[in-house]
Amino acid sequence: MPDGRAFEFPLGHKKFEVVIADDNGLELWLDGCLRKRREPSSREPLYVWTNVELLWEEHRYVEARFFPSSGKLEVTVNGEVVDQRAV
Repeated sequence: MPDGRAFEFPLGHKKFEVVIADDNGLELWLDGCLRKRREPSSREPLYVWTNVELLWEEHRYVEARFFPSSGKLEVTVNGEVVDQRAV
């Protein structure tokens, strides 16, 4: 399970979490499984993404961007912002 600051989002019958890990890396979890991780870096933003298949060939493209210098986190699904916050 993820360690750090976790933000949970529903997505159809699934749930995904965007985690800013204790080491300031960015992680994307889907149904309790780590799908992507970006190691901490001086380059911004840290970026993770995954394609999620829901029921009957219904797909969602989930992206998260984290800007460590400002603490800004942005999460999109199919290009639409679903969350934007300072963390």
